[in-house]
Amino acid sequence: MTNALKTVRTYFATRRQIRKREADLNRELAAYDTPSARMDMEAILARHSSHEAREIEAILRRHALSGMLRNHS
Repeated sequence: MTNALKTVRTYFATRRQIRKREADLNRELAAYDTPSARMDMEAILARHSSHEAREIEAILRRHALSGMLRNHS
């Protein structure tokens, strides 16, 4: 197998792992769907740097936005 082919296979395997991790995290965070659960998660995130919490905060914002859009449709 050529080195280029190994590189491409590794790239795609890594992308699959990243997408699975993101989907798992997205699914886990979907459980924080009540105001009190959301406040609990925000308190946990406040203990971490903004850099560390950035990905989770972005997912929570998307969940909140999609919830607002569903409620107003």
